[in-house]
Amino acid sequence: MTYFQRLLGGALLSLAAFSVQAVELAISAEDAYAKTQQTAEPVLLVDVRDPVEIMFVGFTDAVDTNIPFLMADRTQWNAERNIFPMERNPEFVEQVKAELARRGWDEQTEVITMCRSGSERGEPSAVVLREAGLPNARFVVNGFQGGALSEGPQAGMRLKNGWQNSGLPWSSKLNGDKIYRTDR
Repeated sequence: MTYFQRLLGGALLSLAAFSVQAVELAISAEDAYAKTQQTAEPVLLVDVRDPVEIMFVGFTDAVDTNIPFLMADRTQWNAERNIFPMERNPEFVEQVKAELARRGWDEQTEVITMCRSGSERGEPSAVVLREAGLPNARFVVNGFQGGALSEGPQAGMRLKNGWQNSGLPWSSKLNGDKIYRTDR
């Protein structure tokens, strides 16, 4: 076997391993909900959205807690994009680990994160948790709101897949015991 063949073979094996990890990292909204309903194995479902976003978009009481991964910095304004910049919660990992400990669960417990769409906060938060020693962290692919339609009169609206569009329980009401709060 030539050097090039060995190198190519190694690259293909690495690519295959990456693909397997990506599959293991993602979980559908339906499967995440099913895991929250069983009692055989503990599962921590964490909504990682900013609580103000949850207030306007909706919430599911199936989550165990809301610990934001990114939070809007309301002291800054991005005039070019007309938004508040999102800042990483510096205590995110510690807060998730504290929630596991509060429940008497160890760091091997499956932790599932969920954001709005699954991509900007869901997947990155699961990766950060894995890097911090929680090997069974995952994220809800397509998140809470799901994907946007690309065509038709409702193009741009998040009306496909995700938690809300899968017939899973959710509400416009927040649970004050589960939502991230700085007043306690």
